[in-house]
Parts: sequence; structure tokens; C-alpha cells
Amino acid sequence: MSFKIIFMGTPSFAVPILKSINNSSNKILEVYSQPPKKKNRGQKIKNSAVHDFAIKLNLPVRCPVSFEDNKEIEHIKTLKPDVIVVVAYGKILPEKLLNLENLIFLNVHASLLPRWRGAAPIQRAIMNMDKETGVSIMKIVPKLDAGPILIQSNLIISKEINQEEMSKKMSDIGAKLIIEALELIKKNKANFKSQDETKVSYARKIEKSEAKINWNEDADKIIAKINAFNPRPGCWFELSGLRIKILKAKEVEISGEPGKILDQNLTVACSKNSIQILVLKKEGKQIMTTEEFLRGNKIKIGQSLN
Repeated sequence: MSFKIIFMGTPSFAVPILKSINNSSNKILEVYSQPPKKKNRGQKIKNSAVHDFAIKLNLPVRCPVSFEDNKEIEHIKTLKPDVIVVVAYGKILPEKLLNLENLIFLNVHASLLPRWRGAAPIQRAIMNMDKETGVSIMKIVPKLDAGPILIQSNLIISKEINQEEMSKKMSDIGAKLIIEALELIKKNKANFKSQDETKVSYARKIEKSEAKINWNEDADKIIAKINAFNPRPGCWFELSGLRIKILKAKEVEISGEPGKILDQNLTVACSKNSIQILVLKKEGKQIMTTEEFLRGNKIKIGQSLN
């Protein structure tokens, strides 16, 4: 038995999952993704990662601004899909779409639901210094990420892993898990279990203001945030009026006044312990090691960072 599937996704996280379904016995009818947007300094119009990958697979792509127009829902009805798979699509599906008969809506979510419902589950799990996270396949309901869970897979969070590395691991897990989920449904073995509402937490969208380093926090918390925001939006501080992003750092057991440079290795004091900056990016420049940065930039022991 082969399911007819509509896939909805936008970022690179969703690409391996799209590829996995396309390589399975199931048939992808169409791919939905966010509309192309202007990006970078040149303001060139760019497709999403899912959009570009769907083109490579010769799959038709649709990029509606919204689903409020009944025309889009009528179009989906004419395709007669069995399943709609949603992976970080970036749009809330309206009830009138979710209420279509004989159609299952599945979401691949990057957390162990009910923990970290919402837009930034990977970043929030790393920032919170959680010991583990995972991937959940759930049925979509009108309430955000609140649907019953079909299947989950756990993943340990190491202290060194960053957002990009974690996202890749979780995407690969999701690519395998979605095929398992579809097989369970085909064989009438799907057992959707309600989420425990007493254990819900929300992963709200990352705000730009969160990316500025607060040296009055403990070193381990600052490093967790650096990892969570690498590569985007990137944790930053100011040195001599220039904004500098930290991409990698390690905790060292040295004390000092928070925000002060403690040595020539660019070790900076925090509320508890300190961080030694290892990889950074100066505004308008390429990524470099601290050693490379210090060859062309003078720092002073005792200097304060903003």
C-alpha cells in the first residue's frame, strides 16, 4: 500500500525528511513551502531549502501566503491525499483544513513533547541545559503542538553540541521516524497517545535581544546560549564599539569581575567561573579562531566587554 502525501516544510531541517518520504514507497503529490523571500545584503529573492530540494526532485511546489482563501483548501481536496506531513512549515493550519475528511495530518516536531512546544524547541532545550531531547511524530490538532503522539525517539544533549549539529542529528532521526509512523498507520497499528498537559513547556521564538551576552550570568549558562544560537542568530558582545559573535567557547575555573578580560587568551569573567573564547566572528569579517583574531586586534587585561 502506498500513501498519497502532501509535504509541508520550509527550512533545511525538513529536507532529509522530505527526501526520506520521496525515497519510500509513498507518493508525494505536492510540496508546500513558505514564499520566497529577500535575503542577505543583495536582497535577492531566495527559495526556501525545501522549495529548492523539491525542484531537484521534480516535485510541484506551492507557496501560498495563507490558507484563509478557500481556493487553496479546495485545491488540496482535489488532490485527494491520504496524509499531510508537516515539518517546520512556519504556518498554522486552519481548522477548516484540519477538518477535511479521510485525511491524516502528521507533524514532525523537534522535541520530546509535551516539553518545548512551539517555534524554537532545539534552541530552548540547549539553552536550558536539558540532558536530553528528541523527535516526536504527532497528529496535528488546532492547538499548537498539542496533538496525540504516535512515536518518539530520544537524543542525548552533550555540553559541546550546537544548534546546527543538533538540528542535523534530529532531522536524520525524523527522516527515519516518519517512515516508521507511516508504516504503523498502514498496518492499523497506530496508537496515538494524548500528551500530559501537566508537563507542558513552551519554546517561544528567539528574540534578537536574547543574543547579547550578559556577563553577569554563570559561565555554563552563557556557553549553553552560545551553542544554542550557533550559527543563528549568534551570541555577541561589543569590543571597542565593534560587535563580535562568539561561535565556540569553553568554561574555565577562573574568577573575576564579570565582563573583564582576564588574560591574553581572551578569557572573560562571568558571574561564576569564566569563558575562554575559541572561535568568533567580527562584524563584517570571516569566522576566525581567537588566535587569528588576536594577531590583528589588541586587547588589554582588565578591559571590560559590553
